[in-house]
Amino acid sequence: MNAPTTDDDDDEVALPGLPPGVSRYITPAGLARMEAEMRQLMKEERPRIVEIVSWAAGNGDRSENGDYLYGKKRLREIDRRARFLGKRIDKAQLVDPAAQTRRDRVFFGATVTYLDEADTSHTVTIVGVDEAEFEKGEVSLVAPVARALLGAQVGDEVKLATPRGVVLLEVTAITYP
Repeated sequence: MNAPTTDDDDDEVALPGLPPGVSRYITPAGLARMEAEMRQLMKEERPRIVEIVSWAAGNGDRSENGDYLYGKKRLREIDRRARFLGKRIDKAQLVDPAAQTRRDRVFFGATVTYLDEADTSHTVTIVGVDEAEFEKGEVSLVAPVARALLGAQVGDEVKLATPRGVVLLEVTAITYP
């Protein structure tokens, strides 16, 4: 197995299944979340930590000054995250699922309900790699289940390769925002 490769910065690791340099699809909601996080970091948290570090630096010996040391560490973390978000936002290719004209098939942004072999119903929304949150039922476009579902129609059975073997999934509903 190959180790993950890095782009031009250690902050960003190429994701499996997504070739380096490829535009990253993202929904409007995902882009808004990333931009909101960037604003929160740069407009609220970073200025607050800079103020703490400035105050702590004025207290003299910095080698044993916990506020100063923690603050400098937190500033590095904030700056690293801001660089990461900035690169991801710059590379993002906005795709609005609401504008999808072919709503009879599974494409990026679709919310898909499917049955597994045990007749258990599952619902997932296919989103970009930078916005997927499994807890919210969002799966990345490059996730195996998303790859299996892409292009399918209601009533289609698709094969999903799992560590336990191939599983059949039946698409029961497709919706777009």
